[in-house]
Amino acid sequence: MGEADAMGEDREEAEGAMRRHWETMVDLGNSVAGSGLAGLGEQLQTSGPSPEGLRHSPVIIDTDIGGDADDALAVAAAARHVPELAAVITGDEAAGQRARFARHLLDAMGRSDVATVAGAPLGATRYYCVDDLIPPDVPPQPTDVVTAVREVCASTTGPVRWVGMAPLSNLARVLAEAPEVAAQLRVTQMGGALRYRNPERAEHNVRLDVPAAQAVLAAVAEGRLQTPEFISSEATFTPQMAVTEDSALYAALNATDNPAWARILSDHLERWFRDFHPGSMQHDALTLSAALDLPFVDSELMPITMDSIGRTTAAEHGEGAVLRWSTSAEYVPFMSWLTQALNPSKAGKAPIGTVG
Repeated sequence: MGEADAMGEDREEAEGAMRRHWETMVDLGNSVAGSGLAGLGEQLQTSGPSPEGLRHSPVIIDTDIGGDADDALAVAAAARHVPELAAVITGDEAAGQRARFARHLLDAMGRSDVATVAGAPLGATRYYCVDDLIPPDVPPQPTDVVTAVREVCASTTGPVRWVGMAPLSNLARVLAEAPEVAAQLRVTQMGGALRYRNPERAEHNVRLDVPAAQAVLAAVAEGRLQTPEFISSEATFTPQMAVTEDSALYAALNATDNPAWARILSDHLERWFRDFHPGSMQHDALTLSAALDLPFVDSELMPITMDSIGRTTAAEHGEGAVLRWSTSAEYVPFMSWLTQALNPSKAGKAPIGTVG
């Protein structure tokens, strides 16, 4: 048995044990009304059904790829190590160019099996820097987000992982136009902040489409969408996760004789450094790691409210929508994992804890 197979069996055994523990605690709580165990059992049930084995479930990534390079690095990590990656949908779309860039990157990585869809535009976007990296022969990509999501959901009778790295526009549209698939979606979303660095405005992914974010929280509060996990700005906005020109990851991607996909990523990083910022904080790759149930992010159940301009606040019990909200992260092991996941010299060696 290979190392990856052994890790897969260990993971499935752990998931089964977690489900058994969940069911035991809920049963105990139901049998002793009014006790502390009853309260714990109620909290477990409020958070959603018993823990699921998501290891083999399809993955949809919703991304504003083509701006900050963290989106492209996250998509590439998934393309290399998540065979269940089924679709990449773009948000804050720039005349279809983000989807064309995603298609180019995925094809370079040998993932022509992954569907790409140009999703919601939100007007002229500031963060976009990959026009010259898209070959002219890459065609415009399909634009029917709802049909694409329905097709992924129809491919399985089980759950589908939705990894949100963009404004919540596409997710809100799916919930509105295809309510029948909502029960299958298991959402991990990068966004929100309880203590945003600028208290006068909301976090970026929420701020760009506040009505969409409000619609998603309403779906959670009404029980139409299972409790999502939000990886907030407090957990992701840190120089400890910045890729710079001095980073081992950038050096690995920029090495001589690398495959085409690595050159695409290093060129993208170079344009981000030149046009916007000398570092790319890995907000979205950390979000991907949480969706893959890797042990880097700690979250807890928390009721959240959102004001009219998208600022998120921890609410009193019984108010708002109960979300899993990130509270801390282990940055050094996370960056080690990401560097290994994207190192071209590690081809065929899945990082510890990933699927495949």
